[in-house]
Amino acid sequence: MKSFVASLSACMIASQLAAASFTPICHEPDSHPAIGAIYFMTNDGTANKVIAHEIQPDGTVVFGKTAWIGGKGLHGNDAPAATGPDPLFAQGALQVSGNHLFTINPGSNTASMFEIDDRDPTKLRLIGVPVNTGGEFPMAITASPKTNHVCVANGGKVNGVQCFTADPEQGLLPIQNSQRLLKLPLTTPPVGPPGTVSNIQFSGDGSKLFASVKGVPPKPGFIATWDVNQDGSLSQNFKSSTPAKGGMLPFSITPIPGKNAVLNTDAGVGFSVFDFSRGDVASSTVIPIKGQKATCWSAYSSKTGTFFLTDVGTATVTEVKVDQNLRGSIVKQYPLGAGTATVDNGIATVNGKDYLYVLQANITSVNVMSLKAPGQAKTIQTFNFAADAKKAGITVDRNNLQGMAVYTKF
Repeated sequence: MKSFVASLSACMIASQLAAASFTPICHEPDSHPAIGAIYFMTNDGTANKVIAHEIQPDGTVVFGKTAWIGGKGLHGNDAPAATGPDPLFAQGALQVSGNHLFTINPGSNTASMFEIDDRDPTKLRLIGVPVNTGGEFPMAITASPKTNHVCVANGGKVNGVQCFTADPEQGLLPIQNSQRLLKLPLTTPPVGPPGTVSNIQFSGDGSKLFASVKGVPPKPGFIATWDVNQDGSLSQNFKSSTPAKGGMLPFSITPIPGKNAVLNTDAGVGFSVFDFSRGDVASSTVIPIKGQKATCWSAYSSKTGTFFLTDVGTATVTEVKVDQNLRGSIVKQYPLGAGTATVDNGIATVNGKDYLYVLQANITSVNVMSLKAPGQAKTIQTFNFAADAKKAGITVDRNNLQGMAVYTKF
């Protein structure tokens, strides 16, 4: 196993960042300055970069800046052979916690930590250097604001999790006794989506770490749960929770506020609700979404009290609710255009209102929806960033785009 040292020297990082870190696109002066940003990554095999869009006071976005993540991207091998969007078969390639952005380099087996400039949230400063993730093909990252711990899920030949402390001066520092292997029969890059790692997430209080793994039909996948100690180390073994009958391909993990439970999209059926109130082995219920093809990503809106799920196959956003008894149901569906490949999503609260940001990979666009009330989501912008990216000298391959993280000042 590779040691947990930076794969690139500090000198090399500094010199390359000086040339390639921030590439601004100039706009006319705006009387409504950015109050936040959204972030996703190019996952380019030569130089993996973050693309940051400014969030305006009305929730819409404009192109901002780019930053080199300090490594390379890598696309998984689709089965069957067609190659398309969702290159990591995962949710969570980028994560915002406080004023920091965390992300991964799948082709370099590294993770990076950035400081977000509060005056200009599209401006990112790399802290320390990219660090080895303790495995191969890192595909998701999570951060706990409660404990200041960060964990990465690796989804290649060496698969599992590795955790770090987020140091504001030194960057990501490996935590001893926090590497845990899943020992799945995968390659680097993995063949998927079935059988691959999907997501990693802390519980709300940071005491548990979850990782989801898709099944290989007819065998269902599972959610692995580790206990997290105060020093960030993990319990030696994980507890496995499988979905109820009908569940097959566990994907995203989104905590349900006020409950010891999570909503888990399932690319094979719709979504599941996992109830951990009785321990680390959860009971679950499966809620089908009729006509779905690949429901994979999810986010929660505190303003509407509902979840928003995206399906890359049907290019549809499905709004769902989970009641106090953890019963899930569909509120409404919002088609966003056949073939647009709706992948990762995220929600930001702007001036007291929630907005949903959906990456539409096939049309190199971000769809922005205002979330006025349950069942009343409305598209207010479809922003094609390809032209601005080209002006910035950024190579954008629609099949490699991945991730969605959000930051707001207030």
